[in-house]
Amino acid sequence: MANPQQFALLMLVIAGAGLLAVVSNRLTEWLKIPAPALFLAGAAVAAKFIPALSLPSEQTVKEVVTVALALILFEGGTRIGWPRFRSAIAPISVLGVIGTFLTVTAGTLFIHFAFELAWYDSLLLATAIAPTDPAVVFSVLGRRELSGASGTILEGESGTNDPVGIALMTGLVAAGGISAAAFVRVGITFVSEMAVGAGVGLVGGFALLWFARRVALPNEALYPLGSLAGVLVIFALATLAGGSGFLAVFVAGIVLGDRKAPSKREIERFHSVLASLSEIVAFVVLGLTVHLAVLAREDVWLPGLVLGAVLAMIIRPLVVGLSLLPTGLKPNERNFVLFAGLKGAVPILLGSYLFSAHLPDAQRLYGIVIVVVVLSVLVQGAMTPIVAGALNLPIRRS
Repeated sequence: MANPQQFALLMLVIAGAGLLAVVSNRLTEWLKIPAPALFLAGAAVAAKFIPALSLPSEQTVKEVVTVALALILFEGGTRIGWPRFRSAIAPISVLGVIGTFLTVTAGTLFIHFAFELAWYDSLLLATAIAPTDPAVVFSVLGRRELSGASGTILEGESGTNDPVGIALMTGLVAAGGISAAAFVRVGITFVSEMAVGAGVGLVGGFALLWFARRVALPNEALYPLGSLAGVLVIFALATLAGGSGFLAVFVAGIVLGDRKAPSKREIERFHSVLASLSEIVAFVVLGLTVHLAVLAREDVWLPGLVLGAVLAMIIRPLVVGLSLLPTGLKPNERNFVLFAGLKGAVPILLGSYLFSAHLPDAQRLYGIVIVVVVLSVLVQGAMTPIVAGALNLPIRRS
């Protein structure tokens, strides 16, 4: 070994992060700071002050976070299940698809006129910050879980608007600019990706269910591993077929959610732990890409704070409020959905696509995305348990 001390230091950092992950819920309750913010900030500081930590390449970050998000979305789908999803399919579909496009449209207009960015740059930045991450909501609630329609809608919204946002961003980056022809290509590609992803997810979910019921494995511990392999196969097949792998695994999770299968409890526990670990890995890896010097620039943190505040207090309440009017939600549940549109790993991942678009100011725009996410997680995330209690939402211990 060429440098045992450097290797030992790296091992110490990784082990320390692992221990922090184990006690993250306790730290959240004690510090009143959401765990994702701790991992993001910790990784950014570590990358700044520990030379042994080499920054991952852009491609490595995308690949690691892609796998992590696939596992998170599958577990989210299984937690919802078909009966819960069906009961809220209208608001989930409206918020996940139409709500995302409306958020991107409103965000683009505000960014262009407020910050005087080019239309294409404004569109890409608005697309990056549009998706929500209710996984952060439930992590800040600790061992408490929302019951009722609001919890289902928030989880379903994330499961749909994450694939929608990712598909939209990849299409816009591939288009390379704004034109009528580019919008037509993006629209056709988007519809195709959603349709293929949903189809592969539906078929793959039933195939996984058939495999679990019909193929007897010699050891119960193999069933969770088999389901993990199946999830990755579904994601890969959907992607190879030109569809959204993220939507495919989410749909597959919904199919499996409430259906009986051998060792179902062990499989659910395994994927729950795996999703929690994946969230930590995603925030740590993304945190390593954050340059603290860039965030300290006034032309980064100030627009980020303004954009985050406008997004949380004006754009989301308007877009989501109008979308939820026909749903008949109780006022307290509707108000919580309006508030709890937290940002998470997906906006940061989409922010990294700004570099692929070869924008001249990509580093600054990426920094703005980071500030928006940090503001959302720290302020909205810290207030989420308080708001849930003030609205008298039905909460159960998970």
